[in-house]
Amino acid sequence: MDIEEQYQNLILDSDRIDIKKYIFLILSKWYLIVISLFIAFSVVYFINRYTEPIYRVSSSIIVSDADNTSSRGDDLIKGLSVIQKGKNIQNEIAILHSFDLNRTVIQELDFRISYFIIGRIRTPEQYGNCPFYVVLDTTKANMENYPINITLIDNKTYKLEINDRFSISEIMKYGEEFSNDNFNFSIYLKEPGKFQENFASKKYFFRINNITSLTNQYRYKLSTVLSSEEGTILNLSIKGYVPKKEVAYLNKLTEVYIRSGLEEKNKIADNTVKFIDNQIAQIIDSLQRTENVLSKFKNTHNFIDINKESEANFTKLEKLEANQTLLNLKLKYYNYLENYINSKNAEEDIIAPSVMGIDDVMLRNLIVKLNELINKKNQIIHASSENNPQLTLINLEIEDAKNELKENIKSLIAANQISSVDVIRQIDTLNRELKDLPAIKQKLLNIQRKFNLNDNIYTYLLEKRAEAGIAKASNIPSVRVLDKARLENVGMISPNRSKNKTVALLIGLIAPLLLILIIDFFNDRILEKKDIERNTKLPIIGAVGHNTKQTEHVVLESPKSSITESFRTVRTNLKYLLVDKGSKVITITSTISGEGKTFCASNLASVIALSGKKTLLVGLDLRKPRIHKQFNVGNKEGLSTYLIGKTPFENLFQPTENENLFITTSGPAPPNPAELIENEKLDVFFNQVRKDFDYIIIDTPPVALVSDALYLNQFSDTNLFVVRQNFSNKSVLGFMNELAENKKMTNMNILVNDVKISSYYGGKYGYGYGYSYYYNYGYGYKYGYGSDYYEDLEADNLLTKILKTLRFK
Repeated sequence: MDIEEQYQNLILDSDRIDIKKYIFLILSKWYLIVISLFIAFSVVYFINRYTEPIYRVSSSIIVSDADNTSSRGDDLIKGLSVIQKGKNIQNEIAILHSFDLNRTVIQELDFRISYFIIGRIRTPEQYGNCPFYVVLDTTKANMENYPINITLIDNKTYKLEINDRFSISEIMKYGEEFSNDNFNFSIYLKEPGKFQENFASKKYFFRINNITSLTNQYRYKLSTVLSSEEGTILNLSIKGYVPKKEVAYLNKLTEVYIRSGLEEKNKIADNTVKFIDNQIAQIIDSLQRTENVLSKFKNTHNFIDINKESEANFTKLEKLEANQTLLNLKLKYYNYLENYINSKNAEEDIIAPSVMGIDDVMLRNLIVKLNELINKKNQIIHASSENNPQLTLINLEIEDAKNELKENIKSLIAANQISSVDVIRQIDTLNRELKDLPAIKQKLLNIQRKFNLNDNIYTYLLEKRAEAGIAKASNIPSVRVLDKARLENVGMISPNRSKNKTVALLIGLIAPLLLILIIDFFNDRILEKKDIERNTKLPIIGAVGHNTKQTEHVVLESPKSSITESFRTVRTNLKYLLVDKGSKVITITSTISGEGKTFCASNLASVIALSGKKTLLVGLDLRKPRIHKQFNVGNKEGLSTYLIGKTPFENLFQPTENENLFITTSGPAPPNPAELIENEKLDVFFNQVRKDFDYIIIDTPPVALVSDALYLNQFSDTNLFVVRQNFSNKSVLGFMNELAENKKMTNMNILVNDVKISSYYGGKYGYGYGYSYYYNYGYGYKYGYGSDYYEDLEADNLLTKILKTLRFK
C-alpha cells in the first residue's frame, strides 16, 4: 500500500491519532523541506561570502590599587605620596571611556582620513594598505563625511571625481594641490618607484572624518570589563571592520591612558618644583648682593678679630633670623593656600605642606581630603557631561572641605604670627647686645649674618627642590599592560559561518514544518472524517479517491483502478439505502460547483451499469449543461426541449459504449430553467423512466447557488451530497444540517470526493470545472469558482487561479 492510500484510509478513520496524520502529511511534503533547505543555505552562502566581516580585538591591563611612589623615608616625599591614594576601578573605567582621552588617541593615530577600495559588492577600508595618502590644508575648509573618488592611472597621474552636487572630474598629478570652496588637499603616492600595474584603473575613495563624531563612535564601542570582582584586571575589547586599525587604536589607547595617569601623578611634584623655584628666584638676588658686599668689605679692611662672646651672640642671631625666614616661608605657603581656596577655578592638586617644613597633621589630612575630592570631580567630568547630578554633590563636598581648610589656615597663621613676634623680640635683644662692639665689627657681623642667612635658605630650598625632583622621578605608572592587542589574536565575530549554517539547517527544517502545521491549523476545509462527524449527524455513504487518470470516465476506462473500486463500495452501500423495491432514483448534488458532483454522478451511473443494471444518467443542470461533453454526445435535444414540447419522450435517451448505460442530456440552456423544471411533464418523465430503468442517477445544479435541487427532491429516493476533501468548507455542513432540519431535502447522505494527499495544500485536481460564482449563503463562506450561471461575473484572472491552487482564501 503506497503512502497516498495510507493517508486516504487515515483521514477517514476517526480512531487514528493526529500525530500519525501529521507524519504522513510532512512526509508527503518532503519537497517543501528540500526547497526550504536550498533557499536557507543559498541565503547563508551569500551572507557568509559578501557580508563585511566584523572582528573583535582585545587587550588587558592591570590597575594597581596601591601607591607606587618611592619608599624613601624623606618627609617631603612622604608628603607628596600621601595624596596619591589607591585607584577606584570604576573611575578608571570611566576615564578609559572619556571623550578627552579618546580624542587624544584619535588625533595621535591620524584617523582623520579613511581610505576605501571600491569592489563589485563590498567597499572595504584600506587602513595602511592604500597606495596613496592625502595631506589636508588645515588652514582652509574641507567638507567632512563626503566621498572623494580616486582612480589611479599611473605613477604620475590620477583621476579625481567628486560626484553628485559637485560634478567634479579632473586628471591630477601627485602632489598637486586641489583647492575649491569645499575641499583643499593634495594626494601623494606612497612609493612612486614601486607602482604596480594592478593599481592602475582601481577605484578608491577617501572620506574626511569628523573628529568629534569619530571619537564618540570609538568611545561608545569600546568595551571595558573587570575580569573579577576581587581583582583589578581590566579586559578591553573593541569591534571593527579592519583588524589592523582596531589593534592600533587599542594599543594607542592603553599608551595614552598610562601616560596621562603618570602625568597626573607628576602634577604635584611639578607644582612643588615650580613653587620652590619661585622662592629660589627671590632669594638668589639677595644672596648675590650680600656676597658682593661681604667680599668688598673684607678686601677693604684687614681681618678683624671678634671675641668668643660676640661670636656666640652672632651665631644665636643667625639662628633666630633663619627661624624668622622659615616662618616667613610658612606664611607664604599659608597665603598660597588662602589664594588657592579663594580662587573659583582652582582644580589642581595642592602642594604638600612638608615642602615648607610644615608637619601639622590636621592640615595635611585636610589637603589630602580636598585633593581626593578634586580628583574625583575631574574623573566624573571626563566620564560624563557637566549636567551630571553627582557633580553638584561633589561641589558641595569640596566647598565644605575648603571651609574646613580655611579655618585651619587662620589658626596656623595666628600661631605663626605669635612665633614670629617672639623671634623678632629675641633678635632685637641680641642686636642691642651687639651694639657695644666697635662699628666696623658690627658692620662685619651684620654682613656676615645676612650672607649666612641667605646661604642657608638657598641651600635649604635647593635640597627641597632636589627632593621634589627625586619624588617625581620615583613615580611609576599605576597601570601596566598585561596583554597588548595583537593581530594574531584577532577573532572574527560576524558573520559566524558555522552558526549561520546551523541556523540555516534549523530554519530549513523547521520553517516548512511550521508552515504545514499552521496552514493545517487555520485550514477550515474538510480534511478528514472527524471534521464531518463533529459538524453533522448525516451519514457518510462512502469516499471516492483522487483521480490520477487523464479521463473523467475512470470507471469505464480503468475498471480495475482503486478509484473504480471506491465507486463499487458506494454502489454496495446504496443497496442498504434503496431497500424498497420501488427505490431507484438517486440525486447527486453539492453545495457549490467544483466539488465533483457531475464526476461522481457519471461514474456512479457507470459502475451500476457494469453490474448489469439498466441505468439512466439524467443531466438536470439546465444552467450549465455538461454531461454531453463528458460522453461526447449531442445536446440539441434534451430535457429542456422535451419540457417545452419540442422533443418526444422516445428521443431523450442516448446510448453509450456500455449497453446498460443511457444518458439524458440537459438540452440547450433555457432562459427560465427554474420555471421550466416545474413543468408537469417532468413528473411524466420520472414516472415513465422508473418503469423503464433499474436505476436513475440525476446530476443537479449546486444546491447553495440555485434551488433546482430542492425542487427535484420530490422525485428522489435518496440524495447524495458531495463534499470534496480539502476543498469544501466546513461551514457547508451547517448548510446541510439546515436543509435536513427544515426537511427541504430528505434522505441525505454524504459522499466524500477526491480523497488525496498530493493536493493537501494545493495542487491540480484530476478534473476541473468552469464555474465561477460569488455567492454568499450566510455561513461565513464566499464562493468564487467561475461562473456561467450569472453572466455579469468575470472569469478568474491568473493571480486568482494561482491563489486558488495554493488554497488561499
